[in-house]
This record gives sequence, C-alpha cells and structure tokens, in this order.
Amino acid sequence: MAGRIRDVDIALVRERSPIADVIGEHIQLRNAGGGNLKGLCPFHDEKSPSFNVTPERGMYFCFGCSEGGDVITFVEKIEHLSFGEAVERLAQRAGIQLQYEQGGYVPRRDHGERARLIEAHRAAAEFYAGKLMAPDAAAGRRFLSERGFERADAETFGVGYAPAEWDSLSRHLMGRGFSADELVKGGLAKEGRRGPIDRFRGRLIWPIRDATGDVIGFGARKLLDSDDGPKYLNTPDSPLYKKSQVLYGIDLAKREISKRSQAVIVEGYTDVMACHLAGVPTAVATCGTSFGEEHIKILRRFLLDQAEFRGEVIFTFDGDAAGQRAALRAFADEQKFVTQTYVAVQSDGLDPCDLRIKQGDAAVRDLIASREPLFQFAIRSTISRYDLGTNEGKIAALDAAAPIVAGIKDVGLRKRYAIDLDRWLGFMDERFVMQRIAEVSGALQGRRQRAPRAAPVDPSVRVEVELLKLAVQRPALLGPQFDALGPQAFTLTDHIALHQVVTAAGGLAAAGHGGREWVDLLLEHAHEEGARALVTRFAVEPFQADAEVEQRYATAILARVETMAVDRAIAQVKARLQRINPVEEDQEHRRLFGELLGLERQRKVLLERASGSL
Repeated sequence: MAGRIRDVDIALVRERSPIADVIGEHIQLRNAGGGNLKGLCPFHDEKSPSFNVTPERGMYFCFGCSEGGDVITFVEKIEHLSFGEAVERLAQRAGIQLQYEQGGYVPRRDHGERARLIEAHRAAAEFYAGKLMAPDAAAGRRFLSERGFERADAETFGVGYAPAEWDSLSRHLMGRGFSADELVKGGLAKEGRRGPIDRFRGRLIWPIRDATGDVIGFGARKLLDSDDGPKYLNTPDSPLYKKSQVLYGIDLAKREISKRSQAVIVEGYTDVMACHLAGVPTAVATCGTSFGEEHIKILRRFLLDQAEFRGEVIFTFDGDAAGQRAALRAFADEQKFVTQTYVAVQSDGLDPCDLRIKQGDAAVRDLIASREPLFQFAIRSTISRYDLGTNEGKIAALDAAAPIVAGIKDVGLRKRYAIDLDRWLGFMDERFVMQRIAEVSGALQGRRQRAPRAAPVDPSVRVEVELLKLAVQRPALLGPQFDALGPQAFTLTDHIALHQVVTAAGGLAAAGHGGREWVDLLLEHAHEEGARALVTRFAVEPFQADAEVEQRYATAILARVETMAVDRAIAQVKARLQRINPVEEDQEHRRLFGELLGLERQRKVLLERASGSL
C-alpha cells in the first residue's frame, strides 16, 4: 500500500500549480479587479459569474454555492478524486516526482482508479494511432482521404484504427500492467468467455478528450459491410466518461471559444475536423447523444455567458426534416444560455465535412457566417408546416408559433418577433397578433412561481464581514488593535468563530503581511467546516475599497466595529439603569451612570476616528 505523501511535496505541488492556470483549464476567467479573477461556477448552474479566484492567496470561492478552497481542493471536486489522487494529478502536471513517507517513491500505477483508467486510455490512444498506417487499416485511411483529410490531419486529432482481432488492444494493455477489470470498467473491453475482448474492432477510432486534454473515451466508425454493428459506436458510460457531459473537440476548441466568444455545435467527429481545418476552430460535437443541459453548462463556462455578454452559440444541422427537428430540440434549451444563439443550415443538406469536400474551406466559413437567429428559425420552421393560403391555416400557424414568441424573456425582442410573425403570416394586423401572443404569455406567467426574495442583510453584519476580510487578506492594515477586540465585538456565531480562529493562530501579530502562508495558518487552526469555509470565502471576496485608500478604509472599518460594540454596551447599561431604583440603589446607579458616561466618550472618539478615515 502507498505511503503518505510528504508534506514538503504537497507544499511544492501547491507552489508549482498556479491556481488560475489549473482552474483556467476548466472555465474561462476574466479580470475582476483587485487582483481577483471571476468566472461561471463549474459546480452549479448560474446565470452570472459568482466564482472568484485570488491567485495571490491561491484560493477560490463561489458566492453562489459556497464551494471554495485551494488548487488541490478544486481538482478533488472537479475530477471527483481523493486528496492524494488530486495531489498526484497536479504533481504529474507540474513534473514533480512525489516521495512517500512509508516505503519511498511509489509509481503512479499503484494510485487511484481514475489515474489508472486515464493512463489506460492514454496507452490505448497511442496504440490505435500507431495502427492507422498498418496494412489492414487501408479502409480507414481511404475513409479519411475520401473526406479530404491527410495523414497530418489524422495525427492532429489523434485518429487511429482498431484492429479486427478479438483482443489485440486487451493483450497490449495487459502486457503494460493493466488488469482485465480495469479494461472492462473503463469501457475499453468487454467480458469474454476466455478473458476480455476488445470493444472496438475493425473500426476507425477518434479519441475523446476532456477539457484538460486527457483521453476519457473513444468514438468508432464502422468501415466494413461485414460489421453488423451500428455505424458509430461510443465508449459506454464509465468512471471517466459520461456521454451527456462530453463534447468532442473541447480540448482543442476551448481557448478559441473563449477568445472569439463563439461556439459552433456540429453533429459528428468529421464535421469537427472539417470546421477546425477550414478556419472554424470553435467547433465541438456531442458524442452519441443529443445536445442537452450538461453540454450547455460546459460551454457557458468557456463562453463566460452572462447578461452583459454578447457571444454566440451556433448550431449546425442538416437541411432535412431530421435536421430541423434537431434544431427545434436545441431551441427548447435556448434560454438556458444568456448569450445569443443561432442556426446555420446548408440549403442543399450538406454537413460541414461534405461541404468542405465539394466547395472548399471558404464554404464552411460562409456557412457559419450565414447563421440565422434560433428564434427566427424556430418560428419559421413551425409556421412552415401550415397552409398559409387559408385563414384557417394562418390561425393554426399563429397558435403554434405564439408559445415560442411568448417564451422569449427579453420584452423588446419578443415584440420584434411578434411583428415579424405578423409579416410572415400575412395578417398585416400587428395588434391582433400581439394580443394573441399576450394571451399565451399571460397564461405562461400565471404558471410561473415567483422566486422568494432574499432577506435584507443587517448593515452591522456587513461591517463585520469587511473587517474579517481585511483580517484575512490585509492583516498588516489592522495590527494589534484587531487582536485587542474581544469576541463580543461580533454578532454572528460564524464571525465569533472566525475571530477565535485568528486568535488561535496567534492573532494578527503572527500574520506578517498576510498572503498565502497566513491563509494556510488560519485553515490549519479552523477545525470546524463552517470556519474553514469562511476563511476560504474571506480570502477571495474583495473588500470595498481601492488600493490607494486601503489603510484609511481599514482604520474606519475597525472603528465602526468597535463603535457598534460600544453601542451594544451602552444599550445594556441603559437597560440596567431603567430597571433599578436610583434612591434605593444609589451606589449602583452612580456606578452605572459613570460607566455610561465613559462609554459615550469612547463612542465619540471612535466616531471621529471612523469619519476621519473615510
């Protein structure tokens, strides 16, 4: 059994794994000011970005779902790994050879199911690619050539060939030290009567990679008429591969998707290849399933899809009836995007691969450029099923299209499409059409449940939050005055707990100038999960001041928290004064009155300090 990874190696992995780079392999990050980065959270679905990364302290936190941590935590959660497996994955990425405290260095093959399956798929991809030039792969090479792909293109996309033998891949991988159980679990092989048999045989192979570039599955195309299987065969769902969460080509397209603010959805592996080679490097495809909600989540993270964003998602479909049905299915998910969505349909029914063969690279680029808004396509496709030469047909078409128009969230856009619908139907009566749509829209609104409103946040709580953020991020700005605060200075239980964590870590006197070491020290002393989450959140969440006024801001916030504590003490003393008889308890009354005067003087000084610092 593997020993424990040395603490010094874990620290080295953190140091050499820049959190912005690692997270940037999974989502698009944009500058949020103050040294922070922001993107759409990969752990929950959201319309506007609330996922924050602070490279200076090596931390991330989502203000939507409260997930947070460091670079190792992120890899644990995004890849569903144990802590040790996440460290090993990052170590491999950074070229670090780990040492283990019980028994020295242990090769990676002894660690973690996911790591083992990733290695098996990498070895399988190399095996298939090496077989493409073998004599028995002639049909595969001919298939590629007939579709306009050269050998260099096949190498770029890792296209390979699965020999027709029953167990050629299985024997190869088992000779490399992988077990039969691992091959079956990863979907590379099936159980046979005499051992594992290859899942793919006599087929052209495309490796399917995740966003980080790891091979997690394969797509296989039938080449011979004697093959009685389906035309395309994909890896079954496995610990690595979930077809509803996979986009072919995302590893190659993700940077261009982010750069161009565009994603092109095509239907097959050769279409992705054709688009990339023709100058449309934002193309991706689903793998053996229709485009759905999980695919949207993947794309939105790279598009940084948000309300003020003007990107575009372009669906390409065949021009036949099946292609139109696919486009209308995509329309059902359209408004899960905030960005603009389009359809690009070739009138003669050619897909991007065939279009490139017959008309060249420019024709593929022109197809994408000639995109049509998805709303327009959905409406026109719907009304085309009716006879618009009769009043009965027009009314039926209007009633069929009205829910589509009524479902458009943007009021201005809804009105424009209502006007277009009137023109396309030939009523020439905008008021009538808009009234019909309004009736449908009203019915839809009536069925929608109103979201509950968030309770207002107490202003005093906001001030406490700002002070604790400063204590975590800029401890030198607060100094010993923060350490002099008692737990009574805070009102929320979580805030009191965090103050206790700071105290247990040695107070701000032990923090120096802060940074990653201070955050790590706080996390080390935060034994409760809630306190750890709050340290992580406050290490990332920006405080409400510009860099040039940080010191004055810190002084003012500290004074305001002290003032609020004094206010609470004053209220308590006044309450006690009201409860006692000044004649019968003269001495106690005098003492409390003197205490009250002292508190009032203290409050005045604090208010002056707070106002003078702002």
